[in-house]
Formats: sequence, structure tokens, C-alpha cells
Amino acid sequence: MIVITGAAGFIGSYVAKFFQSSTSETIVLVDDFSVESKKRNLEAINSLLKIDRNDFFEWAADKEIKAVIHIGARTDTTEFDYSIFERLNVEYTKLVWNLCIKKGAKLIYASSAATYGDGAFGYDDNHEIVDQLIPLNPYGDSKNEFDKWALHQKAPLHWYGLKFFNVYGPNEYHKGRMASVIFHAFNQIETSGKLKLFRSHNENYKDGGQLRDFVYVKDLCNVIWYLYKNEVESGLYNLGTGQARTFLDLGKAVFEAMGKEVNIDFIDTPIDIRDKYQYFTEANMNKLIESGYKERFTGLEEGVTEYVNNYLKPDLSF
Repeated sequence: MIVITGAAGFIGSYVAKFFQSSTSETIVLVDDFSVESKKRNLEAINSLLKIDRNDFFEWAADKEIKAVIHIGARTDTTEFDYSIFERLNVEYTKLVWNLCIKKGAKLIYASSAATYGDGAFGYDDNHEIVDQLIPLNPYGDSKNEFDKWALHQKAPLHWYGLKFFNVYGPNEYHKGRMASVIFHAFNQIETSGKLKLFRSHNENYKDGGQLRDFVYVKDLCNVIWYLYKNEVESGLYNLGTGQARTFLDLGKAVFEAMGKEVNIDFIDTPIDIRDKYQYFTEANMNKLIESGYKERFTGLEEGVTEYVNNYLKPDLSF
């Protein structure tokens, strides 16, 4: 069987649906399924077995598990109580790691581009720089702490820590402030005809010229499926597109997909995240590609158009 944690969330639910349609293996969903705002994400996968995250390890004790896809995590970059991240992102993941060793299961887990901090050491998924990285917030700290721990432990036979860059796509409607800029842009434009982007507070970047590597959730599924199906060398892997794009590019793509005239204003970046803000991220994807991965990554305009027209306009999950 294949276990998918965080299965009620944005990425986890999409991965679960992808695997449900791609394999005959038994798929087990793990999460806190009591969260009302996420229940819509489960509509297409309600037929799958569900285990509460607090009951998972007891349940798994006598089960044969082929792989664990560990997407579950606290992802709020505006939360500054590290103890929350330590419990959910570090300690829980250590338990998953050790379970995979015991079961001989493959482990694919979600790390984050937030581990790279301000990019002073670049964006290469090189194990040698992990101990030097200085994330900008407790969320990034928690992801980097686990990556550092993983690199110095007895490991599952096959394990992969995926450094997700800026992920967007269906099933993120419940994430509030943490939903993608594309999701927020669509709703702002629908309501007011305008889009508000953060003003730059860095003299090296123009307003709207901040750059991020935006990756469509469907591409994440393709990479996870590839790692599940193949015995690639274990380790940390970037998961972006390899091409940074500006928020202005993103905003214009949303207006274009909606068939509306571009109308963008700028607002100050909130004080609580201003000094934690990443002005540039771009995944070096060479390691994954050199491992044999051949799928094309979805371009920003293509992904935005599909997301807007196939999911946001008709208000659909999956």
C-alpha cells in the first residue's frame, strides 16, 4: 500500500487523486480530517481509506507499506511559534522516516525552497550547503532542520526530500493568506477589476519585479510519480520549473486568462513578513533532470490559463 499524509490539504489531496487514477495499489490517506474547510478536497477521493494522523503509527504497526508520500506539514510562513513547527514538521517527520526504515518503504517528503533563505548560498540542491543555509522564518527553519537531520541518519533504502518552490493549482481555496498569488489575484480581479501586488522594499527590484519560481501542482505529481516508480539516487531535490518569473508576469497572465484589461496597483508588504520576504527564487533543476526525469514543466502562462479557466472560473476542485 501507499500512504499519503496531508491528504486533505492542497498538494496532498491532488497527489492522492493522481495516484488513485495511476495505480491499483491500495492508497491510504492520513490527515486531520475534522477540518471543515478542507472537506471539499476529499470529495473525489472519499472512497480511499482514511486514518487520523494521531492514530497513524499505531495503525501502521502491522501493515505492509510500499511507500510513504509525506506531504503533511504546518506551512504558515507567518506563524512565528517554532514549537508548532518542531512538533508537526520535524518530530512527526522523524517518526515517518523511522517507520519507512522499519517497513523497507520508499519515502518521498516535502521540504521547501524556504530553506534557502535570502538565496545567499544559491538555489542548488547540493547537500554540502544544507548546514550553512539560514531560512528567513520558523517554517523554513523547521524544513531545513529536518533536511539536516536526514542527511546524518540511518536512512530508508530510497528517500527523497523535495524542495517545493511556489506551488499553485486547484484545491488551495482553503489556505487563506497562504494560498498562491494566482488564487488571490483571480478573486481580487473578479471582485474589483484590480489586482494589488506587494511594493518592492528592496532597491534592487522594481515594484512587481520580485521573482519567484512558480510551479504547477500537476508538475509536482509528475515528479513524485517518477520518484515512486524509479530507483533514483536518494537525497534532496529541487522541485520548481528552473525559471523565475516576476509577479507582474503572473498578474498579467491572470488578467489575460480572465479576458480582462490589466489593472495593477501596489501596496506595502505587511510589516510582519517584510524582513522575511524572498525577492528571488529559482530552482536549479539539473540534479532531477540528470537523474533521468524527462517531463516538460508547465510554463507560467499555460499553467495560469488552465488553472483559471478549468478550476477557478467554474469553482472546481481537482
